[in-house]
Amino acid sequence: MDARAKAGVSIRSASKRYGPLIALDDVSIDVAQGEFLSLLGPSGSGKTTLLGILGGFVQPSSGSVWVGERDITFAPPHKRDIGMVFQSYALFPHMTVGENVAFPLRARRQPKASWSGKVADALAMVELRGYEHRRISELSGGQRQRVALARAMVFEPQLILMDEPLSALDKQLRETMQIELRRLHRRLGTTIVYVTHDQREALTMSDRVAVLKDGRLVQVDTPEHLYDRPRNSFVASFIGEATLLPVARAGENAVKLGDTVLRTAYPLPREDRLLLAVQTEKLVIDAGDAPGDANRLSARVTEVLYQGESLRVFAALADGTVVSLRQPGNHAARQRIPLPGAPLSVALSPRDTIVVAA
Repeated sequence: MDARAKAGVSIRSASKRYGPLIALDDVSIDVAQGEFLSLLGPSGSGKTTLLGILGGFVQPSSGSVWVGERDITFAPPHKRDIGMVFQSYALFPHMTVGENVAFPLRARRQPKASWSGKVADALAMVELRGYEHRRISELSGGQRQRVALARAMVFEPQLILMDEPLSALDKQLRETMQIELRRLHRRLGTTIVYVTHDQREALTMSDRVAVLKDGRLVQVDTPEHLYDRPRNSFVASFIGEATLLPVARAGENAVKLGDTVLRTAYPLPREDRLLLAVQTEKLVIDAGDAPGDANRLSARVTEVLYQGESLRVFAALADGTVVSLRQPGNHAARQRIPLPGAPLSVALSPRDTIVVAA
């Protein structure tokens, strides 16, 4: 891949209106060269509209889009030098694998003599070397997804856009493909913008994640910061499993939950209404072995759900509010969990005590 294939992207104040409906509202994002950025949000958040603006399938009502030093805001899709991987793969069933992958080269009228070499290279990248003469009907779902990816890469685009490309796969294959796509991206260094509604998928694959809600950009951050330092209650509740509890300010780095003072390692938000985001993976059972600076809460077990690799424990605090924590599914961890109705002490590190604006 040459330097063109690693061009950065700049979305500047992009908005899209359909009459009175605002699908996208003044969104600005800079995507670095070679970065893997995921657009994450619920249905109607604007992520697919934003991807459409990047791909040239949707014209913005205002704002601009740049790839490198080139303004592509109103350029047609076939002149944007952008690869696209769709949710439905969009492969041609009457063509062989090789013909499908070569299609962008033919559409761009590249010299026919170069097609076979470029197709072979693209298929080798996705570990489908030698599949040129296979029919699409002969491929598994994962193999079809790889063919779609090879087709998007074959002409060495500046940018690859992916619209929920793994959503049609079963859970195990989807998770395998997530890891393979991540490894492929690291090897090629191509700029990728990826749309998903799956939080775990976004955290697994991305260098950064842009969270959208109601057409607006809520937070852009690394997966670690997004999970550990959510900007507000929406991000805290949308990323992972979190219970939001109203708390009162009790000092510079402390809040009060009922009669219990909890310390946090981070500055509190400036807003008056604050919520404690209790994430299931960060709340632990305290059997007297929790660190001395941990925040401790008294609760009573209400339910234990077996979920294979883990158990989800629901417990009621003194005021009746129910929180949950996740424990490993191994035998030793299961022995630590009291039966429903039994008292339970839980601990939360100050670094895991996340307070957000309501």
